[in-house]
Amino acid sequence: MDLRKLKTLIELVEASGIAEIEIEEGEERVRITRASPAPVSMPVYAPMPPQQIAVPVAETPPPPAQAEPKGHTITSPIVGTFYRASSPGAKPFIEVGSQVKEGDQLCIIEAMKLMNEIDADRAGVIKAILVENGAAVEFGQPLFVIE
Repeated sequence: MDLRKLKTLIELVEASGIAEIEIEEGEERVRITRASPAPVSMPVYAPMPPQQIAVPVAETPPPPAQAEPKGHTITSPIVGTFYRASSPGAKPFIEVGSQVKEGDQLCIIEAMKLMNEIDADRAGVIKAILVENGAAVEFGQPLFVIE
């Protein structure tokens, strides 16, 4: 392919707006690729510092702290999910007012797909159940009060 044909092809590519052309004549093959235009730089603006606006807030008194009943508190030995019964439809292990002996099962705490039975560490009457069924509990969180 001679130089005049190449020059003509290059001019055609530039004029037409196509990005690339490939021509094959016999055993000769030519590929013309138009360089993409340089990216247009956009101005970058620095963000403005946040404005502080004073908004009056009505003073609301903190909710009254619920006093835990007096007695021995049983706390959670692990982090997990608290369950009052062995299965969703089953009767809870204990209720407020239930008489328990040392070693009686009070609840289950699920941790890492393992069911951990929590037993009474002393005999007495359940005065309070401090956690809702299905709630997440933390290590050391009070669960029951026994008197």
